[in-house]
Amino acid sequence: MNTLLIGKNSESVHILEQALKIRRHNITTKTITEIDPDDVAASNYSLMVLCESTPESLKMCRKIKAADNHDSLVIITILNENTIDHFNEVLESGVDQCIVESLYDEKRLDIRLAFAEKLARDKTERNIIEEKLRESEARYRSIVETTVDAIITINEKALIRTFNQAAEKLFQYQANEVIGQNVNILMPEPYKKEHDDYMHNYLQTGRRKIIGIGREVTGRRKDGSTFPMYLAVSEVKLRDQRIFTGIVRDISEQRRLESEVLRTSEYERRRIGQDLHDGLGQMLTGIGLISKNVAQSLKKENHSHAEQTQEITDLIKEADQYARELARGLVPVELDGEGLTTALERLTTHAEKLFGIRCNFHSKGKLKLEDATHVTHLYRITQEAINNAVKHGDASEVAIKLVVSKTHIRLMIEDNGVGFQKDWDKKGGLGVRIMQFRAGLVGANLEISDSQKGGARVTCTIPIIGD
Repeated sequence: MNTLLIGKNSESVHILEQALKIRRHNITTKTITEIDPDDVAASNYSLMVLCESTPESLKMCRKIKAADNHDSLVIITILNENTIDHFNEVLESGVDQCIVESLYDEKRLDIRLAFAEKLARDKTERNIIEEKLRESEARYRSIVETTVDAIITINEKALIRTFNQAAEKLFQYQANEVIGQNVNILMPEPYKKEHDDYMHNYLQTGRRKIIGIGREVTGRRKDGSTFPMYLAVSEVKLRDQRIFTGIVRDISEQRRLESEVLRTSEYERRRIGQDLHDGLGQMLTGIGLISKNVAQSLKKENHSHAEQTQEITDLIKEADQYARELARGLVPVELDGEGLTTALERLTTHAEKLFGIRCNFHSKGKLKLEDATHVTHLYRITQEAINNAVKHGDASEVAIKLVVSKTHIRLMIEDNGVGFQKDWDKKGGLGVRIMQFRAGLVGANLEISDSQKGGARVTCTIPIIGD
Protein backbone atom coordinates (compact mmCIF):
# COMPACT_ATOMS: atom_id res chain seq x y z
CA MET A 1 0.00 0.00 0.00
CA ASN A 2 1.39 3.44 -0.94
CA THR A 3 1.48 5.62 2.16
CA LEU A 4 2.42 9.25 2.66
CA LEU A 5 3.85 10.02 6.13
CA ILE A 6 3.88 13.71 7.06
CA GLY A 7 5.85 15.08 9.99
CA LYS A 8 9.11 16.49 11.18
CA ASN A 9 12.12 14.26 11.69
CA SER A 10 11.05 13.24 15.16
CA GLU A 11 10.63 10.14 17.25
CA SER A 12 6.93 9.79 16.27
CA VAL A 13 7.89 9.76 12.59
CA HIS A 14 10.47 7.06 13.26
CA ILE A 15 7.96 4.89 15.19
CA LEU A 16 5.34 5.19 12.47
CA GLU A 17 7.89 4.41 9.76
CA GLN A 18 8.88 1.20 11.53
CA ALA A 19 5.24 0.17 12.15
CA LEU A 20 4.32 0.81 8.51
CA LYS A 21 7.36 -1.08 7.22
CA ILE A 22 6.36 -4.09 9.31
CA ARG A 23 2.99 -3.96 7.51
CA ARG A 24 4.85 -3.72 4.18
CA HIS A 25 3.81 -0.20 3.17
CA ASN A 26 5.60 1.77 0.46
CA ILE A 27 6.39 4.88 2.54
CA THR A 28 7.07 8.43 1.40
CA THR A 29 8.03 10.75 4.25
CA LYS A 30 7.68 14.52 3.89
CA THR A 31 7.31 17.59 6.05
CA ILE A 32 4.24 19.80 5.93
CA THR A 33 6.14 22.48 4.01
CA GLU A 34 7.02 20.02 1.28
CA ILE A 35 3.39 19.09 0.57
CA ASP A 36 1.27 20.41 -2.30
CA PRO A 37 -2.38 19.43 -1.57
CA ASP A 38 -3.21 19.23 -5.29
CA ASP A 39 -0.32 16.85 -5.93
CA VAL A 40 -1.39 14.68 -2.99
CA ALA A 41 -4.98 14.50 -4.22
CA ALA A 42 -3.82 13.52 -7.69
CA SER A 43 -1.30 10.94 -6.49
CA ASN A 44 -1.76 7.20 -6.08
CA TYR A 45 -1.49 7.27 -2.30
CA SER A 46 -4.02 5.10 -0.48
CA LEU A 47 -3.14 6.26 3.05
CA MET A 48 -1.84 9.54 4.50
CA VAL A 49 -0.59 9.64 8.12
CA LEU A 50 -0.22 12.95 9.98
CA CYS A 51 2.24 12.69 12.84
CA GLU A 52 0.68 15.71 14.50
CA SER A 53 -2.52 17.75 14.20
CA THR A 54 -1.50 21.36 13.68
CA PRO A 55 -3.52 24.16 12.13
CA GLU A 56 -1.32 23.88 9.02
CA SER A 57 -1.84 20.13 8.66
CA LEU A 58 -5.61 20.40 9.19
CA LYS A 59 -5.79 23.19 6.59
CA MET A 60 -3.99 20.92 4.16
CA CYS A 61 -6.49 18.13 4.88
CA ARG A 62 -9.38 20.42 4.02
CA LYS A 63 -7.76 21.33 0.69
CA ILE A 64 -7.17 17.69 -0.16
CA LYS A 65 -10.75 16.74 0.69
CA ALA A 66 -12.04 19.61 -1.44
CA ALA A 67 -10.27 18.22 -4.51
CA ASP A 68 -12.37 16.26 -7.07
CA ASN A 69 -10.12 13.20 -7.07
CA HIS A 70 -9.43 12.65 -3.37
CA ASP A 71 -12.08 9.96 -2.76
CA SER A 72 -9.74 6.97 -2.47
CA LEU A 73 -7.33 8.61 0.03
CA VAL A 74 -7.71 7.78 3.74
CA ILE A 75 -6.26 10.29 6.21
CA ILE A 76 -5.35 9.38 9.79
CA THR A 77 -3.75 11.63 12.38
CA ILE A 78 -2.07 11.33 15.75
CA LEU A 79 -3.73 13.12 18.65
CA ASN A 80 -1.68 13.80 21.76
CA GLU A 81 -2.53 15.47 25.02
CA ASN A 82 -1.94 18.92 23.51
CA THR A 83 -4.25 18.44 20.49
CA ILE A 84 -7.03 16.23 21.86
CA ASP A 85 -9.00 19.29 22.92
CA HIS A 86 -9.22 20.27 19.25
CA PHE A 87 -10.96 17.03 18.29
CA ASN A 88 -13.93 18.78 16.65
CA GLU A 89 -11.61 20.78 14.42
CA VAL A 90 -9.92 17.53 13.42
CA LEU A 91 -13.26 16.00 12.43
CA GLU A 92 -14.27 19.05 10.44
CA SER A 93 -11.01 18.92 8.48
CA GLY A 94 -12.04 15.60 6.92
CA VAL A 95 -9.72 13.25 8.81
CA ASP A 96 -11.02 9.67 8.56
CA GLN A 97 -9.45 8.21 11.71
CA CYS A 98 -7.58 9.37 14.81
CA ILE A 99 -4.95 7.54 16.86
CA VAL A 100 -5.26 8.72 20.44
CA GLU A 101 -3.35 5.93 22.19
CA SER A 102 0.35 6.21 22.90
CA LEU A 103 2.61 5.46 19.96
CA TYR A 104 4.73 3.34 22.24
CA ASP A 105 2.02 0.61 22.50
CA GLU A 106 3.16 -1.45 19.52
CA LYS A 107 0.20 -3.86 19.42
CA ARG A 108 -2.45 -1.16 19.67
CA LEU A 109 -0.72 0.89 17.01
CA ASP A 110 -0.60 -2.13 14.71
CA ILE A 111 -4.32 -2.69 15.20
CA ARG A 112 -5.06 0.95 14.38
CA LEU A 113 -2.98 0.76 11.21
CA ALA A 114 -4.74 -2.47 10.22
CA PHE A 115 -8.12 -0.74 10.51
CA ALA A 116 -6.78 2.21 8.50
CA GLU A 117 -5.64 -0.19 5.76
CA LYS A 118 -9.05 -1.84 5.66
CA LEU A 119 -10.74 1.55 5.43
CA ALA A 120 -8.43 2.49 2.53
CA ARG A 121 -9.13 -0.79 0.69
CA ASP A 122 -12.87 -0.37 1.22
CA LYS A 123 -12.70 3.16 -0.13
CA THR A 124 -10.76 2.06 -3.16
CA GLU A 125 -13.15 -0.79 -3.90
CA ARG A 126 -16.14 1.48 -3.40
CA ASN A 127 -14.68 4.07 -5.73
CA ILE A 128 -14.01 1.42 -8.36
CA ILE A 129 -17.61 0.17 -8.08
CA GLU A 130 -18.98 3.71 -8.21
CA GLU A 131 -16.84 4.48 -11.26
CA LYS A 132 -18.10 1.34 -12.99
CA LEU A 133 -21.66 2.31 -12.10
CA ARG A 134 -21.12 5.78 -13.51
CA GLU A 135 -19.67 4.32 -16.69
CA SER A 136 -22.53 1.83 -16.92
CA GLU A 137 -25.10 4.57 -16.37
CA ALA A 138 -23.40 6.75 -18.98
CA ARG A 139 -23.52 3.88 -21.50
CA TYR A 140 -27.12 3.18 -20.58
CA ARG A 141 -28.11 6.82 -21.01
CA SER A 142 -26.21 7.02 -24.28
CA ILE A 143 -28.05 3.99 -25.63
CA VAL A 144 -31.44 5.02 -24.28
CA GLU A 145 -31.21 8.61 -25.46
CA THR A 146 -29.99 7.74 -28.96
CA THR A 147 -32.27 4.79 -29.71
CA VAL A 148 -35.05 5.34 -32.23
CA ASP A 149 -37.61 3.62 -29.99
CA ALA A 150 -39.36 5.39 -27.15
CA ILE A 151 -38.31 3.97 -23.77
CA ILE A 152 -40.32 4.69 -20.63
CA THR A 153 -39.88 3.29 -17.14
CA ILE A 154 -42.49 3.33 -14.38
CA ASN A 155 -42.70 2.08 -10.80
CA GLU A 156 -45.32 -0.10 -9.08
CA LYS A 157 -47.61 2.90 -8.69
CA ALA A 158 -47.49 3.45 -12.47
CA LEU A 159 -45.59 6.72 -12.02
CA ILE A 160 -43.17 7.61 -14.81
CA ARG A 161 -39.51 7.57 -13.77
CA THR A 162 -37.65 7.99 -17.07
CA PHE A 163 -38.70 9.31 -20.47
CA ASN A 164 -36.12 9.31 -23.27
CA GLN A 165 -35.79 11.72 -26.21
CA ALA A 166 -37.58 9.39 -28.62
CA ALA A 167 -40.52 9.28 -26.18
CA GLU A 168 -40.55 13.08 -26.04
CA LYS A 169 -40.72 13.24 -29.82
CA LEU A 170 -43.38 10.54 -30.10
CA PHE A 171 -45.75 11.73 -27.35
CA GLN A 172 -44.95 15.47 -27.71
CA TYR A 173 -44.23 15.82 -23.99
CA GLN A 174 -40.99 17.02 -22.43
CA ALA A 175 -39.56 14.62 -19.86
CA ASN A 176 -40.02 17.10 -17.01
CA GLU A 177 -43.73 17.33 -17.87
CA VAL A 178 -44.43 13.62 -17.36
CA ILE A 179 -41.86 12.34 -14.85
CA GLY A 180 -43.75 11.70 -11.62
CA GLN A 181 -47.08 11.56 -13.49
CA ASN A 182 -49.23 8.44 -13.90
CA VAL A 183 -48.36 6.69 -17.16
CA ASN A 184 -52.03 6.68 -18.12
CA ILE A 185 -51.48 10.27 -19.24
CA LEU A 186 -50.17 8.64 -22.43
CA MET A 187 -53.37 6.62 -22.98
CA PRO A 188 -56.77 7.51 -24.43
CA GLU A 189 -60.06 6.52 -22.84
CA PRO A 190 -61.18 3.93 -21.85
CA TYR A 191 -57.68 2.50 -21.27
CA LYS A 192 -56.71 5.51 -19.15
CA LYS A 193 -59.29 4.60 -16.50
CA GLU A 194 -58.67 0.85 -16.80
CA HIS A 195 -54.87 0.92 -16.50
CA ASP A 196 -54.65 1.39 -12.72
CA ASP A 197 -57.03 -1.56 -12.22
CA TYR A 198 -54.86 -3.66 -14.50
CA MET A 199 -51.70 -2.76 -12.54
CA HIS A 200 -53.44 -3.54 -9.25
CA ASN A 201 -54.75 -6.89 -10.53
CA TYR A 202 -51.33 -7.84 -11.88
CA LEU A 203 -49.55 -7.05 -8.60
CA GLN A 204 -52.20 -9.01 -6.70
CA THR A 205 -52.62 -12.02 -8.98
CA GLY A 206 -49.61 -12.04 -11.30
CA ARG A 207 -51.86 -12.40 -14.36
CA ARG A 208 -50.30 -10.65 -17.34
CA LYS A 209 -51.83 -8.92 -20.33
CA ILE A 210 -48.84 -7.02 -21.70
CA ILE A 211 -45.86 -7.55 -19.37
CA GLY A 212 -43.38 -9.94 -20.91
CA ILE A 213 -45.64 -10.44 -23.92
CA GLY A 214 -45.82 -7.34 -26.09
CA ARG A 215 -48.84 -6.24 -28.06
CA GLU A 216 -50.35 -3.52 -30.22
CA VAL A 217 -52.08 -0.76 -28.27
CA THR A 218 -53.18 2.83 -28.74
CA GLY A 219 -51.16 5.80 -27.52
CA ARG A 220 -52.22 9.38 -26.87
CA ARG A 221 -50.11 12.44 -27.64
CA LYS A 222 -50.08 15.71 -25.74
CA ASP A 223 -52.41 17.32 -28.30
CA GLY A 224 -54.99 14.55 -27.75
CA SER A 225 -54.38 12.72 -31.02
CA THR A 226 -53.99 8.96 -30.93
CA PHE A 227 -51.79 6.55 -32.84
CA PRO A 228 -51.23 2.78 -33.04
CA MET A 229 -48.07 1.54 -31.36
CA TYR A 230 -46.35 -1.71 -30.48
CA LEU A 231 -45.58 -1.94 -26.77
CA ALA A 232 -43.19 -4.42 -25.16
CA VAL A 233 -42.97 -4.29 -21.36
CA SER A 234 -40.37 -5.96 -19.16
CA GLU A 235 -40.22 -6.15 -15.38
CA VAL A 236 -37.22 -5.90 -13.04
CA LYS A 237 -37.63 -6.79 -9.36
CA LEU A 238 -35.34 -4.89 -7.01
CA ARG A 239 -35.11 -5.42 -3.28
CA ASP A 240 -37.67 -2.80 -2.36
CA GLN A 241 -39.57 -2.16 -5.58
CA ARG A 242 -40.41 -3.21 -9.12
CA ILE A 243 -39.48 -1.28 -12.22
CA PHE A 244 -41.38 -1.72 -15.49
CA THR A 245 -39.70 -0.73 -18.75
CA GLY A 246 -41.80 -0.10 -21.83
CA ILE A 247 -40.34 0.05 -25.33
CA VAL A 248 -42.73 1.81 -27.70
CA ARG A 249 -42.65 1.81 -31.49
CA ASP A 250 -44.96 3.92 -33.62
CA ILE A 251 -46.59 1.68 -36.25
CA SER A 252 -48.80 4.35 -37.83
CA GLU A 253 -47.12 4.11 -41.23
CA GLN A 254 -47.25 0.32 -41.18
CA ARG A 255 -50.93 0.40 -40.33
CA ARG A 256 -51.60 3.02 -43.01
CA LEU A 257 -50.00 0.86 -45.69
CA GLU A 258 -51.75 -2.29 -44.48
CA SER A 259 -55.05 -0.44 -44.32
CA GLU A 260 -54.55 0.86 -47.85
CA VAL A 261 -53.84 -2.65 -49.13
CA LEU A 262 -56.88 -4.05 -47.32
CA ARG A 263 -59.06 -1.15 -48.45
CA THR A 264 -58.15 -1.96 -52.04
CA SER A 265 -58.89 -5.61 -51.38
CA GLU A 266 -62.24 -4.75 -49.78
CA TYR A 267 -63.07 -2.52 -52.73
CA GLU A 268 -62.41 -5.39 -55.14
CA ARG A 269 -64.41 -7.71 -52.90
CA ARG A 270 -67.36 -5.30 -52.94
CA ARG A 271 -67.05 -4.79 -56.68
CA ILE A 272 -67.13 -8.52 -57.31
CA GLY A 273 -70.02 -8.92 -54.89
CA GLN A 274 -71.92 -6.10 -56.53
CA ASP A 275 -71.27 -7.59 -59.99
CA LEU A 276 -72.52 -10.95 -58.76
CA HIS A 277 -75.66 -9.36 -57.37
CA ASP A 278 -76.44 -6.78 -60.06
CA GLY A 279 -74.86 -8.49 -63.05
CA LEU A 280 -74.84 -12.27 -62.86
CA GLY A 281 -77.74 -12.34 -60.40
CA GLN A 282 -80.02 -10.29 -62.59
CA MET A 283 -79.01 -12.26 -65.68
CA LEU A 284 -79.83 -15.53 -63.93
CA THR A 285 -83.11 -14.06 -62.71
CA GLY A 286 -84.01 -13.08 -66.28
CA ILE A 287 -82.96 -16.45 -67.69
CA GLY A 288 -84.96 -18.15 -64.97
CA LEU A 289 -88.12 -16.23 -65.84
CA ILE A 290 -87.74 -17.07 -69.54
CA SER A 291 -87.05 -20.71 -68.72
CA LYS A 292 -90.04 -20.78 -66.41
CA ASN A 293 -92.36 -19.46 -69.14
CA VAL A 294 -90.99 -21.96 -71.64
CA ALA A 295 -91.43 -24.80 -69.15
CA GLN A 296 -95.06 -23.78 -68.49
CA SER A 297 -95.78 -23.58 -72.21
CA LEU A 298 -94.26 -27.00 -72.88
CA LYS A 299 -96.18 -28.45 -70.00
CA LYS A 300 -99.48 -27.17 -71.42
CA GLU A 301 -98.61 -28.77 -74.75
CA ASN A 302 -97.66 -32.00 -73.03
CA HIS A 303 -94.30 -31.73 -74.75
CA SER A 304 -91.76 -34.51 -74.07
CA HIS A 305 -89.12 -31.97 -72.97
CA ALA A 306 -91.40 -30.18 -70.51
CA GLU A 307 -89.96 -32.03 -67.49
CA GLN A 308 -86.36 -31.40 -68.53
CA THR A 309 -87.10 -27.73 -69.11
CA GLN A 310 -88.58 -27.49 -65.58
CA GLU A 311 -85.40 -29.07 -64.19
CA ILE A 312 -83.34 -26.45 -66.03
CA THR A 313 -85.58 -23.75 -64.54
CA ASP A 314 -85.04 -25.11 -61.02
CA LEU A 315 -81.26 -25.29 -61.54
CA ILE A 316 -81.20 -21.71 -62.77
CA LYS A 317 -83.16 -20.67 -59.68
CA GLU A 318 -80.65 -22.47 -57.43
CA ALA A 319 -77.73 -20.85 -59.29
CA ASP A 320 -79.37 -17.46 -58.84
CA GLN A 321 -79.81 -18.06 -55.11
CA TYR A 322 -76.22 -19.29 -54.79
CA ALA A 323 -74.88 -16.22 -56.63
CA ARG A 324 -76.83 -13.94 -54.30
CA GLU A 325 -75.49 -15.78 -51.23
CA LEU A 326 -71.98 -15.38 -52.59
CA ALA A 327 -72.62 -11.68 -53.13
CA ARG A 328 -73.94 -11.32 -49.59
CA GLY A 329 -70.83 -13.08 -48.25
CA LEU A 330 -68.57 -10.72 -50.14
CA VAL A 331 -70.56 -7.64 -49.12
CA PRO A 332 -72.11 -8.54 -45.74
CA VAL A 333 -72.45 -4.99 -44.40
CA GLU A 334 -74.05 -1.85 -45.72
CA LEU A 335 -71.81 1.22 -45.72
CA ASP A 336 -72.97 2.74 -42.42
CA GLY A 337 -73.30 1.96 -38.72
CA GLU A 338 -76.89 0.81 -39.00
CA GLY A 339 -75.67 -1.63 -41.63
CA LEU A 340 -73.37 -3.23 -39.04
CA THR A 341 -76.20 -3.62 -36.56
CA THR A 342 -78.40 -5.21 -39.21
CA ALA A 343 -75.58 -7.46 -40.41
CA LEU A 344 -74.78 -8.65 -36.87
CA GLU A 345 -78.45 -9.45 -36.26
CA ARG A 346 -78.48 -11.42 -39.50
CA LEU A 347 -75.21 -13.12 -38.49
CA THR A 348 -76.67 -14.34 -35.20
CA THR A 349 -79.68 -15.81 -36.98
CA HIS A 350 -77.44 -17.50 -39.52
CA ALA A 351 -75.16 -18.88 -36.76
CA GLU A 352 -78.12 -20.42 -34.92
CA LYS A 353 -79.27 -22.19 -38.06
CA LEU A 354 -75.82 -23.23 -39.25
CA PHE A 355 -74.29 -24.36 -35.93
CA GLY A 356 -77.40 -25.23 -33.91
CA ILE A 357 -76.45 -22.90 -31.03
CA ARG A 358 -78.08 -20.07 -29.12
CA CYS A 359 -76.78 -16.77 -30.40
CA ASN A 360 -78.07 -13.36 -29.38
CA PHE A 361 -77.11 -9.78 -30.18
CA HIS A 362 -77.56 -6.64 -28.09
CA SER A 363 -76.57 -3.09 -29.01
CA LYS A 364 -76.49 0.17 -27.07
CA GLY A 365 -75.86 3.60 -28.53
CA LYS A 366 -75.75 4.84 -32.11
CA LEU A 367 -72.77 3.78 -34.16
CA LYS A 368 -71.05 6.39 -36.33
CA LEU A 369 -67.99 5.37 -38.32
CA GLU A 370 -66.68 7.52 -41.15
CA ASP A 371 -64.63 4.75 -42.75
CA ALA A 372 -66.81 2.02 -44.26
CA THR A 373 -64.00 -0.54 -44.01
CA HIS A 374 -64.09 -0.18 -40.20
CA VAL A 375 -67.63 -1.53 -40.26
CA THR A 376 -66.54 -4.51 -42.36
CA HIS A 377 -63.59 -5.27 -40.06
CA LEU A 378 -65.84 -5.30 -36.97
CA TYR A 379 -68.22 -7.65 -38.74
CA ARG A 380 -65.41 -10.00 -39.76
CA ILE A 381 -63.99 -10.01 -36.21
CA THR A 382 -67.41 -11.04 -34.89
CA GLN A 383 -67.76 -13.70 -37.55
CA GLU A 384 -64.34 -15.18 -36.73
CA ALA A 385 -65.01 -15.10 -32.97
CA ILE A 386 -68.26 -17.07 -33.44
CA ASN A 387 -66.50 -19.62 -35.63
CA ASN A 388 -63.74 -20.06 -33.02
CA ALA A 389 -66.27 -20.42 -30.22
CA VAL A 390 -68.09 -23.23 -32.02
CA LYS A 391 -65.24 -25.06 -33.76
CA HIS A 392 -62.52 -24.81 -31.11
CA GLY A 393 -64.39 -23.85 -27.95
CA ASP A 394 -67.30 -26.32 -28.30
CA ALA A 395 -69.69 -23.55 -27.27
CA SER A 396 -73.47 -23.92 -27.26
CA GLU A 397 -74.22 -20.27 -26.52
CA VAL A 398 -72.69 -17.04 -27.88
CA ALA A 399 -73.59 -13.49 -26.84
CA ILE A 400 -72.64 -10.44 -28.92
CA LYS A 401 -72.74 -6.96 -27.44
CA LEU A 402 -72.04 -3.67 -29.23
CA VAL A 403 -71.79 -0.62 -26.93
CA VAL A 404 -71.16 2.91 -28.17
CA SER A 405 -70.26 5.64 -25.64
CA LYS A 406 -68.78 9.10 -25.89
CA THR A 407 -65.25 7.78 -25.43
CA HIS A 408 -65.19 4.45 -27.23
CA ILE A 409 -66.87 1.73 -29.29
CA ARG A 410 -66.70 -1.70 -27.69
CA LEU A 411 -67.63 -4.96 -29.40
CA MET A 412 -67.72 -8.01 -27.12
CA ILE A 413 -68.28 -11.66 -28.07
CA GLU A 414 -68.68 -14.14 -25.18
CA ASP A 415 -69.30 -17.87 -25.22
CA ASN A 416 -69.83 -20.71 -22.75
CA GLY A 417 -67.28 -23.08 -24.30
CA VAL A 418 -63.96 -24.36 -23.01
CA GLY A 419 -62.21 -21.04 -23.67
CA PHE A 420 -58.69 -20.36 -24.85
CA GLN A 421 -55.64 -22.16 -23.52
CA LYS A 422 -53.40 -20.24 -21.09
CA ASP A 423 -50.64 -19.99 -23.68
CA TRP A 424 -52.97 -18.97 -26.51
CA ASP A 425 -50.84 -15.87 -27.15
CA LYS A 426 -47.87 -18.09 -28.02
CA LYS A 427 -49.82 -20.71 -29.94
CA GLY A 428 -52.53 -18.45 -31.36
CA GLY A 429 -54.01 -19.80 -34.56
CA LEU A 430 -54.60 -18.01 -37.83
CA GLY A 431 -58.09 -16.90 -36.79
CA VAL A 432 -56.81 -15.05 -33.72
CA ARG A 433 -54.02 -13.40 -35.66
CA ILE A 434 -56.48 -12.26 -38.33
CA MET A 435 -58.75 -10.75 -35.66
CA GLN A 436 -55.77 -8.93 -34.11
CA PHE A 437 -54.70 -7.71 -37.53
CA ARG A 438 -58.15 -6.38 -38.38
CA ALA A 439 -58.43 -4.70 -34.97
CA GLY A 440 -55.08 -3.00 -35.51
CA LEU A 441 -56.18 -1.64 -38.87
CA VAL A 442 -59.13 0.20 -37.30
CA GLY A 443 -57.05 1.52 -34.39
CA ALA A 444 -58.65 -0.87 -31.92
CA ASN A 445 -57.30 -3.02 -29.10
CA LEU A 446 -58.26 -6.68 -29.12
CA GLU A 447 -58.28 -8.50 -25.79
CA ILE A 448 -58.91 -12.18 -25.20
CA SER A 449 -59.90 -13.20 -21.69
CA ASP A 450 -62.13 -15.55 -19.72
CA SER A 451 -65.87 -15.10 -20.06
CA GLN A 452 -68.37 -14.87 -17.23
CA LYS A 453 -70.14 -17.69 -19.03
CA GLY A 454 -67.14 -19.93 -18.44
CA GLY A 455 -65.71 -19.78 -21.96
CA ALA A 456 -63.85 -17.10 -23.89
CA ARG A 457 -64.39 -13.39 -24.27
CA VAL A 458 -63.16 -11.41 -27.26
CA THR A 459 -63.26 -7.64 -26.72
CA CYS A 460 -62.52 -5.12 -29.45
CA THR A 461 -62.32 -1.48 -28.30
CA ILE A 462 -61.98 1.56 -30.55
CA PRO A 463 -61.28 4.89 -28.78
CA ILE A 464 -63.33 7.89 -29.91
CA ILE A 465 -61.37 11.11 -29.89
CA GLY A 466 -63.46 14.21 -29.20
CA ASP A 467 -63.26 17.40 -31.21
